[in-house]
Parts: sequence; C-alpha cells; structure tokens
Amino acid sequence: MNSSRFVFRTEVKVNLYPFRLNYETPVLFCGSCFAENIGGIMQSYKMPVLVNPNGVVYNPLSVAKVISNVLHGREYSEADLNHRNGVWFSFDHYTRFSSASKDDCLLKINAVSRKANDFIKNAKIIAITFGTARVYRLLPTEQVVANCHKIPAKEFIHTLLTVDEIVSEWSKLMDDILSEFPAMRFLFTVSPIRHWKDGAIGNQLSKAILTVAVHKLISLYPNVAYYFPGYEIMMDDLRDYRFYDTDMLHLSQLAVDYIWQKFSDVLIDGQSLLIAEQVHKIQQALSHRPVNPNSEEFKRFVEITISQIENLIVKYPFLNFDEEMNNLKEYKE
Repeated sequence: MNSSRFVFRTEVKVNLYPFRLNYETPVLFCGSCFAENIGGIMQSYKMPVLVNPNGVVYNPLSVAKVISNVLHGREYSEADLNHRNGVWFSFDHYTRFSSASKDDCLLKINAVSRKANDFIKNAKIIAITFGTARVYRLLPTEQVVANCHKIPAKEFIHTLLTVDEIVSEWSKLMDDILSEFPAMRFLFTVSPIRHWKDGAIGNQLSKAILTVAVHKLISLYPNVAYYFPGYEIMMDDLRDYRFYDTDMLHLSQLAVDYIWQKFSDVLIDGQSLLIAEQVHKIQQALSHRPVNPNSEEFKRFVEITISQIENLIVKYPFLNFDEEMNNLKEYKE
C-alpha cells in the first residue's frame, strides 16, 4: 500500500491579498492578545506599527470605542477615571495604565492617545482582532467596559452581543474612518485564544457570532475589509495541545511563530522580510546579557554591533535604533 496517499494534517491555505505590508505601510493593531502577538513581532522587526494604544481589548464594542477615540483625538480627564482601593483607572484601558496617582494615570493615558492620533493619520491598515462577543456593562450606567479591573462581578451585567449589534457599530465606525481616510483598509481576525470564562459551549457560541459578524462586514465593504484566518489555523491546522501554553488556552510560542509565518507569507513583501531578518539578527545579539561588561571581548562586541547597526541604518534610514544605540554607547563610556 502506498502510504503517500494518506494525509495526517489539515493545513489551512491562506490566499494572497491585493496588498502587501512593508516598512512604508503603517499598521494600527487593536484587539485581543492575538493582535499583540502578531503586532509585537512586527514591532520587534521595527516595522511601522502601533499595537493596542489602550492595552489589550477583547470585545468588538470596546475595540470600536478605542479606534473612534484615537480617530477623534479624544483627551481623557479626571471625570473619565475611577478610583478603587487606592488606584486610579479607566474602564476603557488595560491595567498597565492604572496608578496610585490620578495625574500619573491621566498622563500615561493621554500621552498614548496623542501618539495614536498622530499615528492613525498616516496608517494604511487597521488590523482588528475580536476576542469575545461577551460584554460587561457597569451598573447602573450600563457602560460597556474594556476591562473589569477586578471589580466584583455583581457590579456588572454581562450579555452576548448579537451579529447585528457588532455590524451596526462597526459599519458606523468604518464609514467614519473612510470619510476621512478613503484609502484605509481593514484586516479582521478572530482570536484563536479560548475565552474560557464563558465555558466550552459559550466560547464556541461567542466565536461563531464574531466570525459571522466579521464576514458580514467584509461582504458590506468589498475591497476595503479583509479576513486573516488565525482562528482557523489554530483550530484546524494546529489541532494539538502541544501548540498551547501551559494554561491550555493561550498559544505557545511555536504556534505564534507558525501563524506569523502564514501571515508574513501572504501579507509582508519579500524585501521587507529580508530587512526584518537583518534586524532580528541584531536584536538576538542584543538580547544576550554580558557576563562581564568590562571585558575586552564584550567591548569588541559593542563596537561590532554599533557598526552593524550604523551600516543597516545607512542602507535603510527609516529604521530606528536610537534606544539600542544609546544603551550600547553607555557601555563605551
């Protein structure tokens, strides 16, 4: 019997897109952890991306609010903050913006807001990842929160969004963006990370709602909205727990790398991948901590690395190695 007839894996094939990303196409990533996974890789390669200006956001209404606020350059004030257990925070932001100081909290939020508003003016793509269709509404205002900040569950009501609610909110947002930036494109994904708070059945129902909503938006906005099948790659291609992290919910680094390979194959142009490879080699070298910073061997490493970075910047002036160069020069002093 010819064993070559047997196929032991269902590989998800991803079709080419009518556009490619490169070092001249700024991308705004917004959404769940998966947005951070892919956007973070591009960031490490010094590609022009901004990832989750409000921190990780899971539900479509909160993601829409983040992008709308970025678009309109909203500034936050004390009235937008909440204070619990000695900490100031915003229900629109992740916990990394929280602070014991009200002024510090606002400073962090508005600094990133201004940066994001400047960024979106030049962005070519908005990459969105929906994590769950479940929303938490704060009592008594019914404000949808992006993060519950460990407030007791009794202070929220939680419901599943409908497909129509998601499509309605996002249609308004996309129309708003396209009226100002007609060339903007949207790349949707559904997070492959299970939202286990909903349980197995609730998670599947939630992901189904998100998937239907995204594909309805794509049908309403042809040649403007596109889909990357990150969810399907994880569920059908990487159908094995060895591709999960220790919590059995999040993706392992191997899975992230595999999905990135699929993503880059169809969405990053070849020249940019070559540049990214050179950047990665330098980043890898810099990731090793010196055993003895005063040794002659390490001094030679510093000189060689500075020279490599300078040569790379001459070839590709759009690369920014300011932070790395400053750190290396400190060792020389």
